Amino acid sequence: MPSAILDAHISIVIPAKNEAVGLAELVPELRDTLPAAEIIVVDDGSDDATAHVAAEAGARVLSHPYSKGNGASIKTGARAAHGELLVFMDGDGQHPASEVPKLLAQLEAGYDLVIAARSRSAQATLGRWLANSIYNRLASVFVGHPVADLTSGFRAVRAARFREFLHMLPNGFSYPTTSTMAFYRAGYSVNFLPVEIRPRKDESKSHIRLLRDGARFLLIIFRVGTLYSPLKLFMPISAVFFSSGVGYYAYTLSQMGRFTNGAGLLLITSILVFLIGLVSEQITNLLYASSQE
Repeated sequence: MPSAILDAHISIVIPAKNEAVGLAELVPELRDTLPAAEIIVVDDGSDDATAHVAAEAGARVLSHPYSKGNGASIKTGARAAHGELLVFMDGDGQHPASEVPKLLAQLEAGYDLVIAARSRSAQATLGRWLANSIYNRLASVFVGHPVADLTSGFRAVRAARFREFLHMLPNGFSYPTTSTMAFYRAGYSVNFLPVEIRPRKDESKSHIRLLRDGARFLLIIFRVGTLYSPLKLFMPISAVFFSSGVGYYAYTLSQMGRFTNGAGLLLITSILVFLIGLVSEQITNLLYASSQE
């Protein structure tokens, strides 16, 4: 590992809910790979031996009295961490400790946020891979840069930069999406690094259920747009309504010789959608401006 990284104080934050088995392997691996790093396990209301196993392995354990969510655990760990560099990884054993130095080396190279990009084979199901592909393509359109893995929770970041956006992060599973888009929006340097991710040993242990969380994850698509640049989302919608209104007006004018209520409704809707987008854009600008103060 580069010497500059060795001199920096590194904190590794692991949100965990009922991950005693995975942590029993992961924490010792991290100790061997980065002996001087601070390892923080945030026990999110587990009902197994997660906290005990992590503490026995040498991690600093922070416990929630009840389950608050993955994002809430990330925020708890980020607030308590002492390191200048933060590494976030799952406690289920998917994220190998051996890949952490590669992420940290990219921070030394000048990036503010480095995200571990998963391959198709590393994603548990075809459905999840397809959903993530849609998120990645949408995010790429908004930010104007290729986004290789928008939802990866394995990442390294400069602590001071990350804490600027803590108030914007949700408590649920979409914290990676929000933080990634926030870094792009603020003009910070983001990089995606292909790494080897281990397949989940037991998919039944996943806290994400595609059917249960499908609607919520669809909202991520709209969060991406409204978080990064609302007008990029609202303008096309407004244009569709406006074009439909003009087209319908042309049709009714040629067929009935008059302007109909339907055409008027479409045109008014296009104006309202545009104005909502404009107001949202101003609110977003104020939100990011306040985070930079």
